[in-house]
Amino acid sequence: MTATVFLLNGPNLNLLGSREPDIYGSQTLCDIEAMVRDRANDLGLAVDFRQSNHEGDLVDWLHEAQREGARAVLLNAGAYTHTSIALLDAIKAIAVPVIEVHLSDPGTREPFRHHSYVAIAAVATVQGLGAQSYIVALEKVAAL
Repeated sequence: MTATVFLLNGPNLNLLGSREPDIYGSQTLCDIEAMVRDRANDLGLAVDFRQSNHEGDLVDWLHEAQREGARAVLLNAGAYTHTSIALLDAIKAIAVPVIEVHLSDPGTREPFRHHSYVAIAAVATVQGLGAQSYIVALEKVAAL
């Protein structure tokens, strides 16, 4: 049976390609999904790729990853990275390893982006590589 990786994307990531391309690049979320699926196939992994602008959906999906026996979760929580204790608690409540993913490097941006609640419980963080951040994170999953 192929191991499944949940790839969860938070608020405003549905606007990739048009949203601040100087920061987030010109690739759409669909472009990134296709790239991730190709690499996952090479690694013998299945990907469950989702996006929501709603914090509760992300929490529910983290719980679902646990119930479904996911190999890992790649989480780009967007702005919720810096605000969501609910996501922190959800990550801490599951045994599935979570890798935090960011297109940009939040540490080089506005001061309010320097703190990550997700990082407190994540097993790793991959950031600042544009869409390639997702691929590097997926490769980390394959190495687990």
